[in-house]
Amino acid sequence: MKPIDSRRWSLRRECDRERVEILVRELGVSFWAARVLAARSIETPEEGRLFLQARLSNLPDPFLLKGVGAAVERLVMAIEQQQLISVHGDYDVDGITGTALLTQTLQLFGGRVEYHIPLRLKDGYGLSAEALRSAAGNDARVVVSVDCGISAHAEADLAADLGLDLIITDHHQPPDSLPSALALVNPHQPGCSFPDRNLCGVGVAFMLLVALRKALRERGWFAQRSEPDLRQQLDLVALGTVADLVPLTGLNRTLVRSGLQRLDQGPRPGIRALKEVAGVREVSAGAVGFRLAPRLNAAGRLEDAALGVELLLTDDADRARELAEQLDGFNRQRQQIEKDTFADAVAQLEDAEERFSIVLADPAWHSGVIGIVASRLVERYGRPTLLVALDEDSGKGSGRSVRGFHLYRGLQGCADDLLGFGGHEYAAGFSIAADRLDAFSERFEARVRDILTMEDLMPTLLYEGEIGLDELGPELVAELESLAPFGMGNPEPVLLARNVDLHRVETIGDGSHLRCVARQGGYSCNCIAFRMAERIEEFSGPCDLLFTPGINEWKGRRSVQLRLRDLRPATSQAEA
Repeated sequence: MKPIDSRRWSLRRECDRERVEILVRELGVSFWAARVLAARSIETPEEGRLFLQARLSNLPDPFLLKGVGAAVERLVMAIEQQQLISVHGDYDVDGITGTALLTQTLQLFGGRVEYHIPLRLKDGYGLSAEALRSAAGNDARVVVSVDCGISAHAEADLAADLGLDLIITDHHQPPDSLPSALALVNPHQPGCSFPDRNLCGVGVAFMLLVALRKALRERGWFAQRSEPDLRQQLDLVALGTVADLVPLTGLNRTLVRSGLQRLDQGPRPGIRALKEVAGVREVSAGAVGFRLAPRLNAAGRLEDAALGVELLLTDDADRARELAEQLDGFNRQRQQIEKDTFADAVAQLEDAEERFSIVLADPAWHSGVIGIVASRLVERYGRPTLLVALDEDSGKGSGRSVRGFHLYRGLQGCADDLLGFGGHEYAAGFSIAADRLDAFSERFEARVRDILTMEDLMPTLLYEGEIGLDELGPELVAELESLAPFGMGNPEPVLLARNVDLHRVETIGDGSHLRCVARQGGYSCNCIAFRMAERIEEFSGPCDLLFTPGINEWKGRRSVQLRLRDLRPATSQAEA
């Protein structure tokens, strides 16, 4: 199978110039900032103001989440009667931060709380029967799941048999039949009128806590004790939301924007220690996604995700430093395992026939890294990719998808071949019997072929519009950067510059990156091109560039720098 060797360039959205000019006039922003907003379907000044301001005072009513009323009523009783509440999380960053958030905040409300995080290799994903029995043995009366449980029918029935009141909070796609629980809180479930369905697990948990605080306040609970400021917990919400790759629009944007500010301040000893070992000086969504989150994730991938919860909850700076160094070590191990697994998968695909999908399995693979490797294979080959770590007669799988193919629905169509599955549009997990792999692979391939064409498999790079280098001053770049946090749903602005000459091209870093100077007319900008050294021969002659502009600071001097996304020989606008 051949790697991708070309990408299409396409305007993100055709924007009505009159609407853009209205945004310029009413919002007081530049043409390019208005163009970026319009490309993200923000067409009215009111929508623009909500996006730019992202105020916590505009949070929707949490009681619009179906099931929140019943959940709050039961938690109020548990807190007032000092019944033990058991929080059951997941082993990824969303689950780790959601567990820390619920545990700490319920304790601040005056509740008695314990928590459990499953071991990836021993327990697998989701609610654990063993953990439920342990909670009942500890005399817990209420179990609250976070980031899991929406498909846990057998476990929900067991909780009832054990006398546990189960509150499921989750954000994954619900199955056709829902488990029986005291309360189900999931914005995707039928009949839920909450206006924003894009929350991740920690986001759903945060909204539950907003509702619970309101109920406790109305009962006079805080008359004799301090009322917690939930804004102080938004660092956890930002960590989990960015790491889970949900759209950074609407409510998520509001929560993450405030949460990143608190992460930057770093009042938690665990956050300070994590930033130190990761070399993070200034927190952004990118720093969370590429530096902080992988270290928290590494605990769940290779060891015990409960270490991550402990890091986030500890008040002991020395213990925080010890835990952060442990997680940093796990992350280095994870990187090596990931590198080896990726190389092995690529070797298996070298002589493979051309297909619309990739399904690979190997008993030597570690289930904790196959999701990351699947993402890298999607980048390399542009196909929906499923990898399975085999363990004797069964395996745990993880998949990633491409634009246009809903992975969860794709697995739904192959459910007869699977032991279980769950996930989203672009990412999913599953389990499968080893003797069903071949049949499943063919069935999944047929599903992909029914929906995608070969043209769909060619990646498309989207850009906001065409700009001249003479327009790229520090003020404009700073204004575009103010539209952060960037991520899913609100990508970094990408611009097109035509007929640009590249000079002083050289490799930097470990030899896989390039830097150069772009010149257009009488104007020039420094450029950096990450992981593009193998394309150095293309950096000659007049070129068209796709890039994200930024500000580079060096020895007190600020200058515009272009981060190249792609390049091609120069074309006229008509040819493009």
